[in-house]
Amino acid sequence: MSSLAHLTIRELSDGFDAKKFSATEVTQATLEQMRAHNAPLNAYVLTMEEEALSMAAEADVRIATGRRLSVLDGVPCGLKDIFSTKGARTTACSKILANFVPPYDATTVSMLRDAGSVFLGKTNLDEFACGGSSEHSCFGVTKNPWNLEKVAGGSSGGSAAAVAADMAAFTLGTDTGGSIRLPASLCSVVGLKVTYGRVSRSGVIAMASSLDTIGAFSKTVEDSAMVLQQIAGHDERDSTTPLVEVPDYTKNLAKGVKGLRIGLPKEYFTDGVDPEVQKILMDAADVYRKMGAQVSEMSLPMTKYGVAIYYIIMPAELSTNLARFDGIRYGSIPKDIGESLQDMYYHVRGGGFGDEIKRRIMIGTYVLSAGYFDAFYSKAQKVRTLIRQDFDNAFQNFDVLLTPVSPFPAWGIGEKANDPLAMYLADALTIPSSMAGIPGLSVPCGFTKSGLPVGMQLLGSQFAEPLLFQVASAYEQQTSWRNSKPKL
Repeated sequence: MSSLAHLTIRELSDGFDAKKFSATEVTQATLEQMRAHNAPLNAYVLTMEEEALSMAAEADVRIATGRRLSVLDGVPCGLKDIFSTKGARTTACSKILANFVPPYDATTVSMLRDAGSVFLGKTNLDEFACGGSSEHSCFGVTKNPWNLEKVAGGSSGGSAAAVAADMAAFTLGTDTGGSIRLPASLCSVVGLKVTYGRVSRSGVIAMASSLDTIGAFSKTVEDSAMVLQQIAGHDERDSTTPLVEVPDYTKNLAKGVKGLRIGLPKEYFTDGVDPEVQKILMDAADVYRKMGAQVSEMSLPMTKYGVAIYYIIMPAELSTNLARFDGIRYGSIPKDIGESLQDMYYHVRGGGFGDEIKRRIMIGTYVLSAGYFDAFYSKAQKVRTLIRQDFDNAFQNFDVLLTPVSPFPAWGIGEKANDPLAMYLADALTIPSSMAGIPGLSVPCGFTKSGLPVGMQLLGSQFAEPLLFQVASAYEQQTSWRNSKPKL
């Protein structure tokens, strides 16, 4: 039965339709996989076994009567512990929300319920999605399935590790500056960062509101397209979701890349990028050349400013969003709250927030303070516009851009813990596209000599997700990286 946990969404959906197995059998197999491997990996921070089996039983009734709701009906999935789930603990992996149980579902969670997906549990993350390694969680670090001494990436490390270890057919995550693409690359799964506003953020605990996006981790490109099909679209609860038609994301998966123009930004292949990573990405570019694509070097000159302005804009928005966690409206109230309101805030936030959150709140509050707003935040927004123009200009001459996801493969747990800047640089190649609000797709494309995964990042213009799926699927069909599994 455990082999059922290895199947893709497409294989599960076809199997359900052919009555080869039941949703309950698939869910039981996946729960077995979780019981066997979650303890060393720490991918899930909450297991919803009873609810999962109940949802699977309901799916089986629909399957038996030919009334499946969607291709995701009966398919088991995990949810990053930042998505509000009615009646199930949601903590953002922070002590300050240790016992918070939302009274409602996030819009995306409701959409998956309506599609018939089976919820296995909540996955680990860096506290309030702040981090690139999943080491900043009150539940402890998520370990990389390919090497337990390495990080899984962040902030959605638990979601990536769960898919890589076959503890879910797919998972949901969030990407603000690389939090889906980075762990997808480090764990060798497919990870999608959508165009800003393509998927509703309603009911998802906010980090940086002008940057946050919702996406999925999956085992294949086709699976990623099928998940997006179910969760994309306008939501009246999220004013940043435009009235843009949701296309058929699976329509062009077999179309190929002949004649397409693929750009290699030279700023993404500098001395700061590990030589092994560069070699693997150049090999991927050669695969596209052999398939008939036109691949050539180009330039995105504003790339070098990405990290600097991100760590002005993101902390500013984070500090504003986290101001609501005061122990009155949200948050846990400690026994000792002092004598004044200021004392209470000190005790609630001092004990409830971790070091990385405190660091970012202080940076954000500083850049928004009187006398510094114009010098830092306003100027950063102007540079952000230049980065967006960089990409706009690039897409006049190229259909898709191909880059590494991370400058280096997975690093050791604790290796960058005392050097925040080194940790921040892990997102140097994903941040610029987040600033521009464009979609990015991380696709497995090889391994280092030491056996660590490397991901390829494909970037497109706004709402170009169908093209990214087309280009990524062509590569996936020409290579066998998707078949590689960690030895757990």
